[in-house]
This record gives sequence, C-alpha cells and structure tokens, in this order.
Amino acid sequence: MTLLEKEAVKRVRAVINKFDSNLDVTVLNSSARTASEAASSLECDVGAIVKSLLFKTDDKYTLFLVAGDKKASLKKIKKNINFLDVSMASAEEVKEITGYTIGGVSPVGHLKDINIYIDNSLDRFPFLFAAAGHPNCVFKISFLDLKKITKGIIEDIVE
Repeated sequence: MTLLEKEAVKRVRAVINKFDSNLDVTVLNSSARTASEAASSLECDVGAIVKSLLFKTDDKYTLFLVAGDKKASLKKIKKNINFLDVSMASAEEVKEITGYTIGGVSPVGHLKDINIYIDNSLDRFPFLFAAAGHPNCVFKISFLDLKKITKGIIEDIVE
C-alpha cells in the first residue's frame, strides 16, 4: 500500500480535491513530522509550515493552526477567545477527534466536527504547507484558501 492509499491520506485528498481540483497531496521522501523537518524537506521557510494543534478547551476540543516558527500561547487563547480552561489534547484524544496521529494531523477531514482557529501570522506567506494525514504527506495551499476550506477564524494566538 502506498502512502496515498492510506485511509487518512485519502480522507484529506477527498476534502482538498472537492474544494479545489488543483490541490493535491505531495508525498515527501523524508519525514515532515515536525515543522523544521517539513521545511527542510520542502526547502521553504519554517513559518510556512502549518502546525495543527488540538487543545481541550473548556468542555470541547478546538484545533489551532499555527505557523511553524511560532508557539501557541495559552494566555492569548484564553484571553482572545474567552476560554477558561485550555490544555493540550493527549495523543489518544488527537487520534479519536481528528482521525490522525500526531505528526500528520491535517487541518481538514477530521472524524469529529471541531472549531478551528488560524494564527494570523500565517498570512505573511503566499503559500503554506499543511500535513495531509501522514508524517510524509503535505498539501500546499494559500492562506485565504486555508481559511475557506477550514472555515477557520483568524485570531492572534501565538507568543
């Protein structure tokens, strides 16, 4: 089975192809498990890598899309979005909610419906690269299209 035939990657491909038939998943020869690995593999700025971070927020889960060169700020998330309790989801929760394992969490194609917030600093890049369901798979997308495809809310959520 090739990486493109894996169920999680097929789920991402279906969503992005439905949104724009020109979008597709790229299989990398090396891992994109971390933002720096992805940037090195793609020969791009680490900030153009979209980190998909799942947090438990009050009584639900919320996905935060953060630039690879930034760190999510729990303080800003609480203050700017009015959450009282914010904590990182466990690896098991990430898999259960999104259907992806850490290192391959895509901003689209989740198993459960979740709210998404997008780090406003991602708009400094003409194109972004996001995980596509596996640590060696990514897709390229513009900031505006990322906002549209995820129905994400733009917010200042980084340190």
